[in-house]
Amino acid sequence: MKNFTGYTMNSILILGFLCLTSCKETTSENSEEKLAVNSDKPQLQQSKKNLPQEFKDYWYAGNAEITSYELQQARYGELREGKAVMIYVTEPFLPGLQVKADNKDPENIPVLKLNATKNYLTGIYPYSIMTSSFYPVHDNQHALKVSFSSQEWCGHVYAQLNNRDDFEIMSHSYFGTEADEDFHLEKVLLENEIWNKIRISPTDLPTGSVDIIPSLEYIRLSHKELKPYKAKASINTTDKTTIYEISYPELERTLKIEFMSEFPYTIEGWTDSFKGGFGQEAKVLTSRATIINRIKTPYWQQNSNKDLYLRDSLGL
Repeated sequence: MKNFTGYTMNSILILGFLCLTSCKETTSENSEEKLAVNSDKPQLQQSKKNLPQEFKDYWYAGNAEITSYELQQARYGELREGKAVMIYVTEPFLPGLQVKADNKDPENIPVLKLNATKNYLTGIYPYSIMTSSFYPVHDNQHALKVSFSSQEWCGHVYAQLNNRDDFEIMSHSYFGTEADEDFHLEKVLLENEIWNKIRISPTDLPTGSVDIIPSLEYIRLSHKELKPYKAKASINTTDKTTIYEISYPELERTLKIEFMSEFPYTIEGWTDSFKGGFGQEAKVLTSRATIINRIKTPYWQQNSNKDLYLRDSLGL
């Protein structure tokens, strides 16, 4: 990690200003016309997929899509009641710094960002979890960045994956056996990017035997090694909904994501079955999310007390 030795005072002030700016989203359709890409192995990029007009009309209308879910989350061998929220929005992304771009630039990469949150109680103390994934709207490479944080009364955990020449991983934990880690992984499918890919091009989801890096949330909370695992993926489609299923034999875990079969392929819910608990008491439980409501709104402009009613509409 860089220190500030050699930085000018102006640089520090500029960095401070950027940290304090609003999270207002840039939704100009022009921002998705240019694409600068990171190198992927092998050193060839898939061609950019053309964006259908219905995609542009839905995702570049100046709104985010916010969906709330009733949550039953398996933790410490029991199911916990809580809420989950998924916030999808398009925005320009800086390929170098790998953060949201504050200004228009031909080098910006248009991404579909997902901020996914979970909040639930484990006895006396709460869990607050957030995962952010940034996926190119042209669906021609892996997620450019994934970050994860978990806060509870014992401490907090943070992990980040950056897509550069390979996957660069940084992880921090209050657990002594995990502590501070920096390492690299070869590029394979990311579970975290699947939720974005579904919204763009679900017909291109991989099936059969596939190597997948599980979600940062699962890895950190289960204290598993962050690496690719052998998995089997399948799709089952009905007239209205589709279920994408991923099974990890080594992890004894199965994830099922249910989404609408027609555009805009909204996420209707999911189940996540895995073993949890302690020692001989460990058993397989199924976490489950069921939709409460969905709205499209420019939430970054709705930060006044008069906007609190919008949380009621989401059942939060």
